[in-house]
Amino acid sequence: MSRSVNKVILIGNLTRDPEVRYTPQGSAVASFGLATNREWTIEGNKKEVVDFHNIVAWNKLAELCGQLLTKGSKVYVEGRLQTRDWVSDDGQKRYKTEVVIDEMIVLTNKRQGNGVSEEDASQEQPNQTDQNVDDIDLDQVLSDGGFDTPDSTS
Repeated sequence: MSRSVNKVILIGNLTRDPEVRYTPQGSAVASFGLATNREWTIEGNKKEVVDFHNIVAWNKLAELCGQLLTKGSKVYVEGRLQTRDWVSDDGQKRYKTEVVIDEMIVLTNKRQGNGVSEEDASQEQPNQTDQNVDDIDLDQVLSDGGFDTPDSTS
């Protein structure tokens, strides 16, 4: 049997506040946009491209996203790609690709203000570091140890 992998890791900034809704069965679902950028230099000219991603979180992680994240927040997310399809009102088949996340780390420094007071943030995320975002070692964030994450169990 062949093995396959569907894993996405992104670090970027929210393009809008998370929208938290509830299914008829009571499950929380949050959706928000995330912007990532790439930079390179060609013949001395600096180029930059911004990519926009649709992010979806479920259950407790969705509620945490709604409480802790605001437009502009820098965040690490990890999850999988999922493409949905439907037929629109005009009869056209439509597609939407989303990143369904199961891990999230807020990278915005509390002092930078992400819509949550320090007291609220410390109650929600007792292990959140208070270091400057620019001082974060991304290799450490991407490894399994050394950086505490909020509870993201479904």
